[in-house]
Amino acid sequence: MSGPSSGKPPGDSGDDDRDRSASSADSSQTPSREPSQPAADSDAVTIEDDGYVRWFLKTNDENVVIARDILSSVAIVGVVALLLFGVSGIWPPLVAVESGSMQPNMQKGDLIFVVEEDRFSGDASIEGTGVVTRRSAQETGYDKFGNPGDVIVFRPDGSQAETPVIHRAHFWVDDGERWVESKASEEIVGDATCEEVPNCPAPYAGFVTKGDHNDGYDQIGGGANSGIVKPEWITGKAQYRIPWLGWVRLTFDNLLGGMLVPASPPSPSLHGQPSPAATPSGSP
Repeated sequence: MSGPSSGKPPGDSGDDDRDRSASSADSSQTPSREPSQPAADSDAVTIEDDGYVRWFLKTNDENVVIARDILSSVAIVGVVALLLFGVSGIWPPLVAVESGSMQPNMQKGDLIFVVEEDRFSGDASIEGTGVVTRRSAQETGYDKFGNPGDVIVFRPDGSQAETPVIHRAHFWVDDGERWVESKASEEIVGDATCEEVPNCPAPYAGFVTKGDHNDGYDQIGGGANSGIVKPEWITGKAQYRIPWLGWVRLTFDNLLGGMLVPASPPSPSLHGQPSPAATPSGSP
């Protein structure tokens, strides 16, 4: 009889298992590699390497980003303002309406885009002015802001101290013309004669004007209470209306006590031409 075998049974893999176990132990004792640190941002900008301009445009510094956004907004506003000036030919090209003299076609608080009077002229405009009067427009069908004729912005009596006025040009009169009898509407002047109203006969050539909501012509004591409007008194011609947006301008002016619009009798508003700091207003 043979005794029990001391050899490994067939297929025994004990040594292999021990080898693998040892290998695993060695592996577990090997320190793991530290996570790789992110490389420095190769796109980072610095004043030393890139100069002030590129740094200002590219940096992510919070304060610089805020300043950059503000400057971008100002630049956009500036570009828009330049475009409006290029189209209108006058500055400022936008004026706020402060009274209701042009209702219902212009409301208090409206913002009006104005242009030079010789731009975008309609048919039958008065020679040398680009202004179409209500009288002429009734024959040609030219219409602006709900009624025939152009709405002009002018300085009453040509005075720089007066608030600009925005009213409709009703008709043109020649020097010495008895316009109350020849061109004025009977519904407005009634049976009055030339001698009974101011500015008749006309002391010089020019426009007779009136607010759409007013009862009388500006040249007979109503509304703006101005003399015959000379072409050189005209500072603009109303082109488009933006409802209510003018309240922003008027509110700021009230808060600043007239700093945006110079205080001038009777009030800083849409009486006529938009001067660099004036807000025209319709006369009562």
